[in-house]
Amino acid sequence: MVNCCGLLTAQKEPVPLKSIEVELQVRDHVATVVSTLNYENKEDKPVEAVFVFPLPGDAAVCHFSAKVGQTHIVAEVKEKQQAREEYDDALSSGQQAFLLEESDQSPDIFSLSVGSLPPGESASIRLEYVTELAVQADDGLRFCLPAVLNPRYQPQGSEDVSVQVTSVPASLVPYSLSFSARVSSPRPVSKVESSCSLEPLQYLNTDQTQAMVKLAAGHKFDRDVELLIYYKDAHQPTAVVEAGQASAKPGTLMGDPVVMVSLYPEFPQSVMSSLASCGEFVFLLDRSGSMKRSINNSKQEETPISSARDTLLLLLKSLSMGCYFNIYSFGSTFEHIFPKSVEYNEKSMKKALKKVEEMQADLGGTEILKPLKHIYKQPCIPKQPRQLFVFTDGEVGNTKEVIDLVKKNAGSHRCFSFGIGEGASSALINGLAKEGGGHAQFITGTDRMQPKVMQSLRFALQPAVEDISVTWDLPKGVSATVLSPPITAIFQGQRSLIYAQLTGQCLEAAEGCVMVKYSLAGHPSQNQLHFHLKPAEDTGLTIHRLAARTLIRSLELEDRSDRGQQDEGVKKKVVELSVQSGVSSSFTAFIAVNKDSGESIQGPLARRNIPTPGFYGQTLGCSPRRRLGAFPTMAYYAAPLNHGVKMFCGTAGKASGRADKAGAPQQPLREPLLQLVSLQKASGSWMLEAPLASALGKTSDEVEKLKPASVNKEVWATILALIWLHGFKMDVKEEWELLAMKAASWLRAQNGPCVTECVEAGNALLGCSVQKDALGL
Repeated sequence: MVNCCGLLTAQKEPVPLKSIEVELQVRDHVATVVSTLNYENKEDKPVEAVFVFPLPGDAAVCHFSAKVGQTHIVAEVKEKQQAREEYDDALSSGQQAFLLEESDQSPDIFSLSVGSLPPGESASIRLEYVTELAVQADDGLRFCLPAVLNPRYQPQGSEDVSVQVTSVPASLVPYSLSFSARVSSPRPVSKVESSCSLEPLQYLNTDQTQAMVKLAAGHKFDRDVELLIYYKDAHQPTAVVEAGQASAKPGTLMGDPVVMVSLYPEFPQSVMSSLASCGEFVFLLDRSGSMKRSINNSKQEETPISSARDTLLLLLKSLSMGCYFNIYSFGSTFEHIFPKSVEYNEKSMKKALKKVEEMQADLGGTEILKPLKHIYKQPCIPKQPRQLFVFTDGEVGNTKEVIDLVKKNAGSHRCFSFGIGEGASSALINGLAKEGGGHAQFITGTDRMQPKVMQSLRFALQPAVEDISVTWDLPKGVSATVLSPPITAIFQGQRSLIYAQLTGQCLEAAEGCVMVKYSLAGHPSQNQLHFHLKPAEDTGLTIHRLAARTLIRSLELEDRSDRGQQDEGVKKKVVELSVQSGVSSSFTAFIAVNKDSGESIQGPLARRNIPTPGFYGQTLGCSPRRRLGAFPTMAYYAAPLNHGVKMFCGTAGKASGRADKAGAPQQPLREPLLQLVSLQKASGSWMLEAPLASALGKTSDEVEKLKPASVNKEVWATILALIWLHGFKMDVKEEWELLAMKAASWLRAQNGPCVTECVEAGNALLGCSVQKDALGL
């Protein structure tokens, strides 16, 4: 008879996980996260609690320990199969054991098993990881504590792995979360923003270089916990040297000093003012069923697919005449508007926009591999650099396979990725951009998709940086071994990170210099940074662990590339580095066995899967996990460490993702900005027609009446549109800036008379005071 007091699952089983406490420590752009999970077994039998949860895809998990009563057990990193066997052996012999392992298919999914928790016993699990914070478009640093783990769709033919996971509505998650963040930097902290409710920011010193913030009580498990941290005068180039571990052998990564270099390249204004007008732009849009979910709690009608349609409108209007483009969309199958990329002109733009307006989230699951393969099979167009834009909610199960394909084709394109909604896989989104030499963006909560996508388009239009090299100028007897993969992309103002191991006698008073050289638009350029070799204080081994994680990920990619050659050498290197550094990998796991628990635990072991929040309000599941099958290799994922989740099993449509094509919803009326933009011609001009007058808030007669007599109607209409944008939509300038530049370029090419008179008349008509120079005329 199960004792049904306390917290229960949907199946009326007691829940052994009671609470999660998360402490975040941010130093400049590096974060250390400590999560404590508190378990208590209120049943009358011993239980095994299994929790599957997301972590940031680039996190370096570096500590795992358990406290049972007064006994504290620190886990060791061991080869994964060996760790699984030790865990099973411990449970079989009545001992307590704890196992933490990374998914074989995606580095942002972990499984935590708490074995043989006796009746009435409590256990506290401590998990620690370090990660770098990504720089956002507005110079904020983004930290995300994954709260939602959505189903990961499995392509047809994937191996079916059995597992049982219970999903519950977010409001019924039977454990609590507390979250606090402490931020410190050499520069003042100007503000901290979040998609979740926060308590007021507290400054801890008078110069405001240290601050603390906490998550407000009553957090709902319906979104990731996202922090955006802003510093005054942020993003200066820095180099931090960290001393090696005293107990480690000199000459090893952990025994030698390691330097972390952060560079923020600034390109000459002359180069930045002349964005490329050529290129092949391929847009790949996720149309799986989950793209119908609301992404904005204040505007329930806005969904990822509707926002993506509006974004594609802005993208298409911002392209230049003479470039090439195509639009792919995918779900369980994929479609493309043109058989191959076509030249951008009025006819091709109109056809594409008509198709885009009809797009719905009605293609089932999320099979991104097939359309990517089709795109890469298309021959590149001479003198038209290929730029790939991927829009997805990131719910795929074959993350590593997708990233490997992008890396294999990195020489032929740049890939810009966009993670849409809560629970988008950070491993997938960041991996696509990193291996594709592009830039990653996440759109969550109340974020507008359009400004982030348009920023990436500006990156894509920047000249490609070529011939990148890194050189070091160090004191005699000191050498640097770069641990990071080669830098493949550099963008204006975006951070480039380099980790290097320093070998030799580093004199604390000495100075070193690192130079990044590259060719930009045919001109040789370089950025350099001088730094002191004296190790920083109070960094612990954070930089070493981040460097180890970087090297481990590179070796894992190399292993997957060499797979089939039966070469165990790379795997051996990864295991050795993982064990030496204490940082997890896909080939290792953390294992802790309580050998001091006294009497062996008697009786059959009851498995308890921790219930997790789900968006679809239903329970999905398959048969129980097989022992030693330990962690699913593909077909399911569920639950979050810090909260939310769902799961998917098998190869059916993703969580009832197929929409009824017959009943496509009516498109709502466009907001004025999109209405105006939709009327622009591919050349950049507008026509003097009734729809334009309506978009400007005027009648056709009012617009015609004030037109200077000697001015062409198309010129007059285009100037009016530009005045309206500058007069009324400056708050979203980043969304229309590129298409306005195209319009201004078209106007200059007309070399028409009376431009000043037109601007004055247009200001009078629209009630604005926009200067001619502001319009680029």
